[in-house]
Amino acid sequence: MRKFVVLAALFLTACSEAPKPEAKKAKEPEKPAEPVSGQSAFFLMYTSARSWMPDAKGLTLTSMAIDQVKPENGKYGAWRAVFVSESRGRARPYTYSVVESPGNVYKGVFAHHEESYTQRGQNKPFLIAALKTDTDAVLETAMKKAADYAKKFPDKPVTFLLELTPRFPNPAWRVIWGESVGTSNFSIYVDASTGEYLQTMR
Repeated sequence: MRKFVVLAALFLTACSEAPKPEAKKAKEPEKPAEPVSGQSAFFLMYTSARSWMPDAKGLTLTSMAIDQVKPENGKYGAWRAVFVSESRGRARPYTYSVVESPGNVYKGVFAHHEESYTQRGQNKPFLIAALKTDTDAVLETAMKKAADYAKKFPDKPVTFLLELTPRFPNPAWRVIWGESVGTSNFSIYVDASTGEYLQTMR
């Protein structure tokens, strides 16, 4: 009997002990957002554009400078594309960003308001299959021709513009030293299909 009482007391003591808290797992610090290449961003936006219009084609693709993510080797934190449906006469801008940023820049793919489309100027729609050369390789090609200029102006921002015009048979990347074509006095064209150097503009 005495032995039973001792065992019962031990059992009750064990049951009354609070469960030991589990060791908290150390929270891993969130990795900083990394820039993405133009081709990668374009394909992501194109997937969304196809659900908007099955015959969507690319019209332009432009790199976007955002404060949170520094450009690196032809990669940027955000990109802006315009897609068109020639059969419906509609155009729609899209953005892709790795972070939210001021100026209506949202994380991920974001479709902006569609508008009417008729061909204006020299820009023509191009097929997605024509975009075979990514911006890291394009920058490498451009730098072979722009090394001296880049050394003279190391702090100038570099902007990418993809479009199809009568100037070249394939869509071409224009690597612009400056924030836009209008404010730049130096840029280089690289074929978006073959990756070959095309022309230097001064």
